[in-house]
Amino acid sequence: MKLALASSPASVESARKQPAIQVSNLSIVFDTKRGQMIAVDRVSFDVAPGEFVCIAGPSGCGKSTVLNTIAGLEVPFEGEILVEGAPVYSPRPDVGMVFQQPHLFPWKSVRSNIAHGPRMLGKSKTEAYAIADDLIAMVGLKRFADAYPNTLSGGMQQRVAIARALANQPRVLLMDEPFGALDAQTRAVMQDNLLALRDRIKATIVFVTHDIDEAIVLADRVLIMSAGPGRILREVAVKLPRPRSSSVMVEPAYLSLKKDCLDVIRAEGLRAFNQSDAD
Repeated sequence: MKLALASSPASVESARKQPAIQVSNLSIVFDTKRGQMIAVDRVSFDVAPGEFVCIAGPSGCGKSTVLNTIAGLEVPFEGEILVEGAPVYSPRPDVGMVFQQPHLFPWKSVRSNIAHGPRMLGKSKTEAYAIADDLIAMVGLKRFADAYPNTLSGGMQQRVAIARALANQPRVLLMDEPFGALDAQTRAVMQDNLLALRDRIKATIVFVTHDIDEAIVLADRVLIMSAGPGRILREVAVKLPRPRSSSVMVEPAYLSLKKDCLDVIRAEGLRAFNQSDAD
């Protein structure tokens, strides 16, 4: 059984009539001991079908909160979020999520972890395992299909987590700093793996990171957020050719994009520092 992750031409043409994700005037306020804190302030952006968008910004800027809200995990909020044209009120099976930590079931093998989602949606064990085996091959873990999470490296565990998120054939994949806990060498390998995988699955991807290099290497577009309260400071189109790998980081066009992004981040960092000093 081959996993059919790409949409048919007719469905793709229909989807092009509307964004895959629409975030409109999103604001989120948390209650704290010091009173209410605005975590996200009037954030708006669209993501086209099949687009790879990175949300980048400093720790605490609200980027993960935005992602969790798109996933239906963060309520209540002000504003509107639409996925495939439908309002988001709770998690949905056509939206996959990869977290900062793999969160695998330790008592299940790699194959069983990946098959868990399809089984919960009513697939037979045979069908679910066929889906899992296709994904195991896709992420390069065929030798480890029967292994348990505690025998895998951090990078391998995250590959399992990505495969598990793809098992329900999501049209949208949300990724919250999935490589943040990995060493630099493993992270570069995982970035290249994700780029290769992205060219196969054709899903719409929103990826959160605080690493500007990672954002530019991966994305079609980078949204740079301010320090709290989180706002979109700048939208940067990444017009580097695809297929792409981390080796692009030595190219002049890449270095120019990085400088533009860092100029925005440094200016915002200085503003936030001066504001906190004044407070």
